[in-house]
Amino acid sequence: MRAAADFDQDARDGTLRFSGDLSLARLGGLPERLDRYDGAVSRIDLSGVERIDTVGAWLVHRFAARHDARVEGLDEDNQLLFDQVVAAEQPVAQRAKPAHGVVRLFEEVGQATATAGRTMLGLIAFLGATALAFVGIVRHPSRFRFNAVVQRFEVVGVTALGIIGLMSFLVGMVIAQQGAVQLAQFGAEVFTINLVGRLTFREMGVLMTAIMVAGRSGSAFAAQLGTMKLTEEIDAMRTIGVSPMEALVVPRVLAAVLMMPLLGFYACMIALIGGGVLVWIDQGIPPATYIQRIREVVPITDLYIGLIKAPVFGAIIAVAGCFQGMLVESDAEQVGSRTTAAVVQAIFMVIVLDAFFAVFFTWVGWN
Repeated sequence: MRAAADFDQDARDGTLRFSGDLSLARLGGLPERLDRYDGAVSRIDLSGVERIDTVGAWLVHRFAARHDARVEGLDEDNQLLFDQVVAAEQPVAQRAKPAHGVVRLFEEVGQATATAGRTMLGLIAFLGATALAFVGIVRHPSRFRFNAVVQRFEVVGVTALGIIGLMSFLVGMVIAQQGAVQLAQFGAEVFTINLVGRLTFREMGVLMTAIMVAGRSGSAFAAQLGTMKLTEEIDAMRTIGVSPMEALVVPRVLAAVLMMPLLGFYACMIALIGGGVLVWIDQGIPPATYIQRIREVVPITDLYIGLIKAPVFGAIIAVAGCFQGMLVESDAEQVGSRTTAAVVQAIFMVIVLDAFFAVFFTWVGWN
């Protein structure tokens, strides 16, 4: 059996010599003795050590660091072990003292503002890159991926007809029902048709469609591109000389821009049907009278307003989804967080742009 760990001091040159077995099982009271040791030490000699493990190496290293002494005498294998123990020592991270509530509030507001600013700049830059990709396709039509665009037509438009139709029908009924209840107080129930027609064409039809498309297609774009980033498919495309902007982003943006006016008009028609059903059941207004009244009270400019806003909303939704998808880098968790960010960002910007359009069209006299 190896001797227990021990040490003795050579007072002439300040050398502390260790001997025996410097392993966890044979340390005994050595750690306490070293902690109580207060002599001057400039050199630690481990040539007499029979065996050393990581615990013994860490104990010697801690003692040497406290006394600023150099360690010598280990053979090649034990020296490698000692060096690894020294390299592995890291300071323990301590939790910072929590800041005052008001300070923390301002810090979070500042961080959120900076993040929003960086995101906006990145989105603008991505929009510019998308525009350049469109220009490249116009200059080189052979790079246009017609099949990819048609496939996105199906994803963005055809498969969304059911849910958008149901949502629009119910929204039209709700607008008619709530409008009739309020207008009945003034004996003006007939103006429910005016409310349904103008609100549907001017605002709710396109806006609700944009929100639904953002939740369906915007999230799908972000998840698809994010997964492709994780699996390095996008890097492989760049390696073989295919532009991801032209192959992945442009078809999605083009499909959203072209399908949004059609979906918006479809939503308006279904909402009018929903409102017509409600006023027919609730107020006894027949469908022929309802349609005639819609034609009288809804100006053609309301339809133009919806058709102008729709492609802009579609472009914002597609660009936001593709932009967030392209930001995925490290792990699968980012796919979920970027998908959520894409939906939130798209809906927020759609509402902001809708408010801008409302002010603008009122200013130009389309009211």
